[in-house]
Amino acid sequence: MPLARSLSVTSLSGLEEWDEEFDLEDAVLFEIAWEVANKVGGIYTVIQTKARLTAEEWGENYFLVGPYVESNVRTQVELIEPTNPTLRRTIDKMNASGCKVYFGRWLIEGSPYVVLIDVAFTAWSLDRWKAELWDLCDIGVPWFDREANDAVLFGFLTAWLLGEFAAQSEEPPHIVAHFHEWLAGLGLVLCRHRQLPIATIFTTHATLLGRYLCAGNVDFYNNLAEFNVDKEAGDRQIYHRYCLERAAAHCAHVFTTVSQITAIEAEHLLKRKPDIVTPNGLNVKKFQAVHEFQNLHAQSKNRIQEFVRGHFYGNLDFNLDKCLFLFIAGRYEFSNKGADIFLEALARLNYLLRVNHSDVTVIAFFIMPARTNNFNVETLKGQAVRKQLWDTAQTVKERFGKKLYESLLVGQLPDVSKILDKEDFTIMKRAIFATQRQCQPPICTHNMLEDSSDPILNCVRRIGLFNSSADRVKIIFHPEFLSSTSPLLPMDYEEFVRGCHLGVFPSYYEPWGYTPAECTVMGIPSVSTNLSGFGCFMEEHIADPSAYGIYILDRRYRGVDESCNQLTSFLFQFCKQSRRQRIIQRNRTERLSDLLDWRYLGRYYIAARHMALAKAFPETYLYEPHDPTSTTGFRYPRPASVPPSPALSRHSSPHHSEAEDNEEDERYDEDLEAEKDRVNIRQPHTLGISKKKKKKKTFQF
Repeated sequence: MPLARSLSVTSLSGLEEWDEEFDLEDAVLFEIAWEVANKVGGIYTVIQTKARLTAEEWGENYFLVGPYVESNVRTQVELIEPTNPTLRRTIDKMNASGCKVYFGRWLIEGSPYVVLIDVAFTAWSLDRWKAELWDLCDIGVPWFDREANDAVLFGFLTAWLLGEFAAQSEEPPHIVAHFHEWLAGLGLVLCRHRQLPIATIFTTHATLLGRYLCAGNVDFYNNLAEFNVDKEAGDRQIYHRYCLERAAAHCAHVFTTVSQITAIEAEHLLKRKPDIVTPNGLNVKKFQAVHEFQNLHAQSKNRIQEFVRGHFYGNLDFNLDKCLFLFIAGRYEFSNKGADIFLEALARLNYLLRVNHSDVTVIAFFIMPARTNNFNVETLKGQAVRKQLWDTAQTVKERFGKKLYESLLVGQLPDVSKILDKEDFTIMKRAIFATQRQCQPPICTHNMLEDSSDPILNCVRRIGLFNSSADRVKIIFHPEFLSSTSPLLPMDYEEFVRGCHLGVFPSYYEPWGYTPAECTVMGIPSVSTNLSGFGCFMEEHIADPSAYGIYILDRRYRGVDESCNQLTSFLFQFCKQSRRQRIIQRNRTERLSDLLDWRYLGRYYIAARHMALAKAFPETYLYEPHDPTSTTGFRYPRPASVPPSPALSRHSSPHHSEAEDNEEDERYDEDLEAEKDRVNIRQPHTLGISKKKKKKKTFQF
């Protein structure tokens, strides 16, 4: 289902170099989102990672606007006096009128200015503002929807802030206000209704109705044009939220989405075709380890192996050196995130590994926060047993070393039968007996509050993967975010990802997909789908994604069973790779990092802002769209050497002979291949605008 666009995103060269540069001294950018200095979901990552690039472009004229959350402010924000005189007068006027508005620097890379509004302090105005919203837009917000109530308060306060800033400006300002998601969208609607001199942009990272429909097991993408959107929103009791989102999309000067697949969705559900697609990037510099990322993988893998030793104590009958760590992570949306198809594929993979007598063991981690009341006692016991065994081994080693040292001092070779006495053997036997367990290793690391109705646990019961000795696939469900302070698995998420071999994200609904993107910049292969923004983006830019460790699962044009078989095939072929092949693949994956850097992808946000300025201030700015049919872009070619996946190579067996391994060594030159890849991706260039007096400012795309 193709979507015509004003700007092409089929290649990163869809935006050409600006013919003229203009500075932004007389323009101000406000970026408004509920997740400014307030981590709730993926929008936090978008804003946080993009802040440095935007601050470099706009300098002192860039302000982020979000809610004041005291616990977050204490650890993330340095409160200071406003540096901009107009903004200082604006905040003073609002505070004198019964608001609480704070100003500071967000302590992230780029140190952007933030304006934080205490929503709860003005809750006394909620009923009045709800009535005004009804009079203006015929949108009624029910009293019990706390999130929508916050959206109303935040929207009116944001519009107040922007209107007051425009009024306090000595010269007619050129203000750009960029609103993210429906929670901030009401502010945009009010700005347009009050006819404020502001260029507005609205970005939807995922449509409300789309997320709800997909969570309800609806055949979403094949019926996009058929949905009665008002009825569907009403049936799910989100009609008022949907109205706020749709109003913001239609009132904005420029409407953007984060991926092509979401653009198609927005056109049908929000009834407006996006003006431009703005793919989400990452601050790649944060994750860069240059040549160290392979060493970091080995270090983190060792820490995961330690956890596995404890978790499977008494049943550790598999070789950890031939053990592959797979994981899925994110919001606990069982179907939307693809946990259902992943579990089914693991059951089929288990069968294939067993019938092929594979010596590979797969451990699949599910990192999805759910409601729990504590750690699982058996899981904690496993880590205690592991530590006890380690302490016992150290004790015996010290005793052995002391006796060996004394024997050598007197010039005698030690009698091995006497160096270990009965007491040593007694200590070791007691330690071995402590590792015996009468039950199988647990699936879940925590005690679930709703164990009987939990989707993952119920699916595990159905497919019968209970971590038995006969199974080649083991499952560990960790229903909370990873933390370095955890007594169970003391690792941060980034460190954990580096230690895994493959990230599996077979999402049905994923507007962008930061999890596979983070895997890519850390050099970890991943599975994505052609229904995720990330997967579609990679398909557009890489001639052979699987050779670079980006496996794209077809969930749009195949049925569930076919998609599950395809995922099983991906996993099985990955299990057949040799260690050297996995190293080669990680090198290739890591080289795709620049493709996801904000230095490239930030240009689409720049284009959106320029487009909004031209629409809001046509007497000052001129927008000249570029013909998308004439754009030519680049695509990463297939690697010059043999692809690492056995499925794509000339070998029919995963077990290569020494001759074949030597031949592969000769045909693969890491430095030469890396250099060829660098030729196919352009170096980032700085985009900006500079002021030209008495002449329209022209942006060409």
